Amino acid sequence: MSSSTERRTDGRGRTTGSVLSGLAVAVGCVLFLGGFVWAALIYRPYTVPTDSMSPTIAVGARVLAERVDGSEIRRGDIVVFKDSTWGTLPMVKRVVGVGGDKISCCTKQGRLTINGNPVEEPYLQGSGPASPVGFKAKVPTGQLFLLGDHRSDSLDSRVHLTDGDHGSVPRSAVEARVDARAWPLGSVGVMQRPAAFSALPGGTSQPGPVRPITLAVVAGAVLILAGAAYGPLARRKARKRA
Repeated sequence: MSSSTERRTDGRGRTTGSVLSGLAVAVGCVLFLGGFVWAALIYRPYTVPTDSMSPTIAVGARVLAERVDGSEIRRGDIVVFKDSTWGTLPMVKRVVGVGGDKISCCTKQGRLTINGNPVEEPYLQGSGPASPVGFKAKVPTGQLFLLGDHRSDSLDSRVHLTDGDHGSVPRSAVEARVDARAWPLGSVGVMQRPAAFSALPGGTSQPGPVRPITLAVVAGAVLILAGAAYGPLARRKARKRA
């Protein structure tokens, strides 16, 4: 009688375990695949072709850029844009000025100024001034002034200062805003908004849903692995009992 009861109890335990295992795998698949679908709808991958954004983004690095309208761009954002004056390929630069801003470089301390306000730029390559060559520009309405983080090795708005728009590009030229680094693995992470720009009018932008998307993918993978591991572990435990 005791042996029969023990077999029935074990059977119910195995059945419950199998149901929970299957449920974990199913939920995991939804989260894992749903995360990738979500990301594909919002983000586009880009490869940075030059060293102009180093050390923030190294040459050859892969980034995830959120599809946004140019009107959503704020100072400090790193954007992917295409402008015929700059060339035929998409480029990646940091926005330092928006319409109406007066950009100047450099102060005695070597800083860039926006409307007379010095800006601390900890993301720059090296410890020298914010630009090896001094410049001034007023950004026309509806335009963006863009610079690379590696100022001594970046062909950016400074090169186009003599153009009709004082080196700026229209907001409509923006294709996406970089939210995260995806490759190489050692540099993976969400792009931080520079604190120095948050105090200026308009503040800084908010990152897209890259964190919840990542959480969904990771949680899905964990559930799938945990659910799939139940069967082998249960069989191994049963053999030990036997």
